[in-house]
Amino acid sequence: MLPKEIYIVDGYRTPFSKFNTDLQDEPPYLFGTSPAKHLFLQTGIDPSRVDEVVFGCCNQPANTIGNIARLIGVRSGVPEDVPAVTVHRNCASGFEAITYACDKAAAGKGNIFLVGGVESMSQAPFLFNKDAVKKFTNLSRSRSVTSKVKNALSFRASDFSPEVSLKLALVDGLCDMGMGHTAELLAREYNISRKQQDEFAAWSHKKAIEGKSNLEDEIAPFYNTRDNCLRSHNGKITYDDNGPRTDSTVEKLGKLRTVFDRNGTVTAGNSSQVTDGGAVLLLMTKQGLLDTGATPIARIMDYAYAGCDPRRMGLGPVKAIERLTNESDFKLDNMNLVEINEAFAAQVLACQSQLNVPEHKLNVNGGAIALGHPLAASGARLAITASKELKRRNLRDACVSLCVGGGQGGALWIQNA
Repeated sequence: MLPKEIYIVDGYRTPFSKFNTDLQDEPPYLFGTSPAKHLFLQTGIDPSRVDEVVFGCCNQPANTIGNIARLIGVRSGVPEDVPAVTVHRNCASGFEAITYACDKAAAGKGNIFLVGGVESMSQAPFLFNKDAVKKFTNLSRSRSVTSKVKNALSFRASDFSPEVSLKLALVDGLCDMGMGHTAELLAREYNISRKQQDEFAAWSHKKAIEGKSNLEDEIAPFYNTRDNCLRSHNGKITYDDNGPRTDSTVEKLGKLRTVFDRNGTVTAGNSSQVTDGGAVLLLMTKQGLLDTGATPIARIMDYAYAGCDPRRMGLGPVKAIERLTNESDFKLDNMNLVEINEAFAAQVLACQSQLNVPEHKLNVNGGAIALGHPLAASGARLAITASKELKRRNLRDACVSLCVGGGQGGALWIQNA
């Protein structure tokens, strides 16, 4: 159990939009400020009451002073004298923002926290190779026309073929395996067939479509902006996730080519979608609730992180849940709802088999295969989804978990308030 009670007052997120679609040109900090303003409006909490701002972000843009949480806080109405920090634990960065606040509260360093995660995967940078960078540097330092021409002529066609940073980030430097290859490994070791993966993927889409009204309760409409200094509204409003497909079937998914291994089973259809978006929560201690009069929707009972074999990073939830069980009163069998982030169908199915999670408890409104996985935002989204679903169904406990590239897992125990 956490040494100090901490509650989720409420939480909202942006619509999750597929790579290079509705949110592709929006500054990532808006994925935090937009739902944060909605959150303050819905709860009636004055932003000046916030003690600290904590956000996760994996692909942090260079133009955010190296601390996107600071931009989100100030531009959400939080006073300038309130500190802000950006945290990073890969796919669990949204979790890390939540648990960082829990630890700060336990240490007596605040009672009210604005936390969450944001990610613009559409804006992940392209990287030039070292030789090209040297040539660009030499060209920028040229003073005479002669030296400029000389340096310009030194370029070769290969210098204009940058590497995609997003693709590089999905290769684990510890085991030299892509995330998709780790899913292929689990599929082989746990005898998970292509059909099982496709059935799970179709099931995720079906649940997301059927649970659309439930998911709408956690979405704050996003006011798209113009590319000007004011980021003024351009007249378009994005209301919904654009990942869930009404026509997703096992038959259609079965026609897709494998992506990572020619003879494998993992496809784009049974993997999480590359997505843009953000999610925000307002956390308070018991004292924070007393000071503001706020009514929480859930309580964070405990959490755990655990490391695992990087080649089998998809089993991270199993390891984290085992640690949570050993270190607290948590019992997975007592959970009414279980959320396991759907990085890959194979990965979730492997975890489900190890943990013996009943289907009726698992990802009841679909998951990242249908909704998308905007890296740092996913942990925060899972916590919001579980909290609101507990309240909606009048259930007591939920376990929220995810795997982490590099070989880790995270798990939160959330209880209806």
